[in-house]
Amino acid sequence: MPRLTDARKELRRTQITEAAVRCFSRSGLERTSIADITAESGLSTGSIYAHYRNKADLVRAAAREMLAKRADAIGGYAAADAPPDPDELLSRLIAAIDPAGARVGVQTWGEATTDPAIRAIVVDATDRMRAMLHDCVTAWLVKVEHQEPARAREHATPIAHRIMALYQAELLYTALRTPTEETAS
Repeated sequence: MPRLTDARKELRRTQITEAAVRCFSRSGLERTSIADITAESGLSTGSIYAHYRNKADLVRAAAREMLAKRADAIGGYAAADAPPDPDELLSRLIAAIDPAGARVGVQTWGEATTDPAIRAIVVDATDRMRAMLHDCVTAWLVKVEHQEPARAREHATPIAHRIMALYQAELLYTALRTPTEETAS
């Protein structure tokens, strides 16, 4: 049997992770089995286990994947000649919320209260996202509001904290909406 190239392995891992997120969104983390993910992905169980040790490994990969998507967007905003102001930044983050991802994110937060491995991922992801938001707000304060960098970093801290809190509240609201409500909006 031919070996998979690194690019093909990454594509397969993405395929599995996306299938897992869809299953977790529909059935929940606890009720989703590897068999469900196998059926959703169209791959064999052996293929799943060739890329992930177990379901917990898939949960961690899904959490990292969702953060990576936000990191790319926020990094792009911060690098712009005119980064968005805090209200616009929050609006862009909210507009990009995927309901399935929100449901999985909220479930992951719940698991973090009892699972130390998941807690570490959630705390790391939250800290990294807050740092990215801080960098973006700092860039806006320096590039648009023309504040000195040190002062901008200081002023960005509470603003980034509020953006993060409002974003997380919107994630929770989105996760709690029913599928009927999602299609109506």
